[in-house]
Amino acid sequence: MPGMPADTDRPQTWQAAFDLIRTRGHERREEPFKLASGQLSHDYIDGKYAVDTGERLTIVSRAVADLAAAKGIEFDAVGGLTMGADPLAHGVAMVTGKAWFSVRKEQKKRGREQWVEGTRLEPGMRVLLVDDVISTGGSTELALERIAPLGVVVTGVIPMVDRGDVAAGRFAKRNVPFHALVTYRDLGIEPVKDV
Repeated sequence: MPGMPADTDRPQTWQAAFDLIRTRGHERREEPFKLASGQLSHDYIDGKYAVDTGERLTIVSRAVADLAAAKGIEFDAVGGLTMGADPLAHGVAMVTGKAWFSVRKEQKKRGREQWVEGTRLEPGMRVLLVDDVISTGGSTELALERIAPLGVVVTGVIPMVDRGDVAAGRFAKRNVPFHALVTYRDLGIEPVKDV
């Protein structure tokens, strides 16, 4: 496949993205902290800090876009649940020229009273869901459930970091391709288990 290293299915842009996530996004803590899934972990991933400048966001966004292309995921718009998905959705939109959207955690109480901001999703639009860090995929699944009534086609899910093995199974049940840019295994960390 063009642009792919011969020994792996990762895009050539993967290593630079991985290095940013490993050096800027990963922190090993002595005291465990609670994940959104309720589990405890000593390994903290700060996805937003890993992409806190335009240059860093561009590197990771290009790697996500290249991974989508390598996996045959075509999309017209990219987004996910605010706030975790927002930087990556904006970055991928910038490097691909595609539209971005953000799914609210609560419906807007005024104006158009909508769940989705950014581009106006329409029936038949192909959508890529992204997030910075996923443990079980619950937040991304919530975003999927909020946009499904709009008639969009979710063509894939690509988180920047997947902490475990739960989300892949969750989206497989929905027949939605799931490909993490970086996994805990890539970082040498034991994946979190399902609760």
